[in-house]
Amino acid sequence: MSKLLNFSMKKIKEGSAEIFIPTEEKISKKLPVFYNPVMKLNRDITILLLKQFPPMNLCDPLAGTGIRSIRFAKELRYKSITANDINERAIALIKKNMRHNKVKFEVYNKDVNLMLLESNGFDFIDLDVFGSPNPFLDSAVKRIARNGILAVSATDTGALAGSFPKACLRKYWAVPQRNETMHENGLRILIRKVQLIGAEYEKALIPIFSYFKEHYYRIFFRCEKGKKKVDEVLKRHGMFDKAGPLWLGDLWDSKIAAKIAKQSEDKFLDIIRRESRIKVVGFYNLPKICKKNKLRIIKQEEIIKRIKKKGYKAAVTHFAVNSLRSDISLKELIKILKK
Repeated sequence: MSKLLNFSMKKIKEGSAEIFIPTEEKISKKLPVFYNPVMKLNRDITILLLKQFPPMNLCDPLAGTGIRSIRFAKELRYKSITANDINERAIALIKKNMRHNKVKFEVYNKDVNLMLLESNGFDFIDLDVFGSPNPFLDSAVKRIARNGILAVSATDTGALAGSFPKACLRKYWAVPQRNETMHENGLRILIRKVQLIGAEYEKALIPIFSYFKEHYYRIFFRCEKGKKKVDEVLKRHGMFDKAGPLWLGDLWDSKIAAKIAKQSEDKFLDIIRRESRIKVVGFYNLPKICKKNKLRIIKQEEIIKRIKKKGYKAAVTHFAVNSLRSDISLKELIKILKK
């Protein structure tokens, strides 16, 4: 076991966990064991979301250093925790980190799909993937329990946001659009792809919390069983502008978004809380509208105030700067901007 840990390490603290990680500065797949400090918020949000549900059987199939599973063990009430990684060095490090944190859970050294398919299933499966989640979707969907939660990450923003449209068509069966709404479009394209895999197994996968941050997309799906529920999901697939087919339904359960924001002081989560109340697809990019209509740019806060005064909803969107989500029509918005 010690031979597998013959690389330099340092100790770091994240949440309630203190773990050993490789000392290399550059984050890449070449790390002896993968750990990405940028994804701390991803793990924070996961724990905040899981706190809204009864104890679950939790699965971390791409565990790396074990940070996610160890934080689950220290910060959540749970039925069971299962961690897995195909990398033998990762398994050795997970066990070292478990001992250091005085926690214990099941650890497997298997291919992700094999581990999932050989299991009896889980209430929560976290596909926190570096790249595309495509190789793991089928087995994860098969093993997510009724009323369980499937979490999916993707750093494949080049394809999903429109830099590589042919790759998006091949991998996600949709056409992206490289414009101001490209990241919301990319998120919705990814949601539809996961839902189509779910449809094969009569599982309706409903987004309850979704976001785009820095370099990745993240979605939490609630799994509901039944043909009729799947049919309802499929009815909500379509085009938005020239992008799609994509998911045209809600990105959030606004009650869950409010509870998560309440438990955190992170401004990002408060932006999502406000945004989640507005049930529309897409948003308005103010500089683009002002430039096209030769209008003076007004402060966002003032525009939101004016929109609300007219009886519409409005909030800043987390998807892009100087942009807002609202149920007001473009024609009405331009009228407000002209005043």
